[in-house]
Amino acid sequence: MAWGSFRAAPYKIMNNIICIANQKGGVGKTTTAINLSASLAAAEKKTLLIDGDSQGNTSSGMGIDRSASRTKNLYSAMIGQEPLEKVIFSTEIPHLDVIPANQDLIGLEVEFVNVEEREVRLRHLLKSMDRSYEFIVIDCPPSLGVMTINALVASDYLIVPLQCEYFAMEGLGYLLNTVKLVQAQLNPRLSLGGILLTMFDARNLLSHRVSEDVRKHFGNKVFQTVIPRNVRLSESPSHGLPIILYDIKSRGAITYMELAQEILQRGL
Repeated sequence: MAWGSFRAAPYKIMNNIICIANQKGGVGKTTTAINLSASLAAAEKKTLLIDGDSQGNTSSGMGIDRSASRTKNLYSAMIGQEPLEKVIFSTEIPHLDVIPANQDLIGLEVEFVNVEEREVRLRHLLKSMDRSYEFIVIDCPPSLGVMTINALVASDYLIVPLQCEYFAMEGLGYLLNTVKLVQAQLNPRLSLGGILLTMFDARNLLSHRVSEDVRKHFGNKVFQTVIPRNVRLSESPSHGLPIILYDIKSRGAITYMELAQEILQRGL
């Protein structure tokens, strides 16, 4: 299924910008970005999902037409080739729009080396839009490069997906130190929205131990909602669908809808 039409939207003044980040790969960042955004939209919150990863998995996972997004994507907006509003695609889910990405985004690491205020480019783009969303969700690459820093500088909240596996907390301290530097120098409003436990296997003792350790260390910064290992959740990206469209009765769909409700209740 390929989506790719552009959506016009009324102007509203309200943005909660959330970035999904962890420099470790395979922890559920993209799965969370897609399905949290879809669940917020299902709760009738106007939501913009931004693919900030050159792998473009969020884009393909949302079924965005690759040919339509070849020249209209986050990279073309970041380099000033297209206004941000021109790279926004509508989806089958009411209230949900997407800004796609592709491998061109890799070029920012080199092209922005000598660019002044390169860390604030995305924040300026989001501020310049002549439309607004209740939520903007940014999927970050598995690194702390220029795109992740741009996302942190543009965001109000950081959500960190953390897999319930061995070495789960490896690198987390480095990420949180980076957040402190961003808060001190570039974005004082950024805060840790929460740590999200992912890939939880109730049959696995290790999953329970990791969950206990993380909750002991971070307390109420850990979401009560836990994302399980779920076959249907793993299958849905290959169909270009968020889990609520692929199998709304699956455990994966239910938990992401619970996460959206928890985020709304927390006031993020």
